[in-house]
Amino acid sequence: MQPIHELLNRIRWDPNYRDSKFEIGYYDRVCNQIIRVSYKALFFAKDDHFDFELIDDEGEVHQIPFHRIKRVYRDGKLIWHREH
Repeated sequence: MQPIHELLNRIRWDPNYRDSKFEIGYYDRVCNQIIRVSYKALFFAKDDHFDFELIDDEGEVHQIPFHRIKRVYRDGKLIWHREH
């Protein structure tokens, strides 16, 4: 299985992926479920290789570690996953 950081880099830099819609499914410990969010809603700090930031509907910033990413969707189709 491809490591998640490599897939995220490909989504970010591969011109063949630019026209696709990506969603990330991450495990939310509070809700105890997988939450799907648009890749475009995520912020990746330049020097941080361990997590990303997400701003929720209330404007609160969450830092999500890469190990909590469980699924990646491209145009609605599951292209990557790992078990809980």
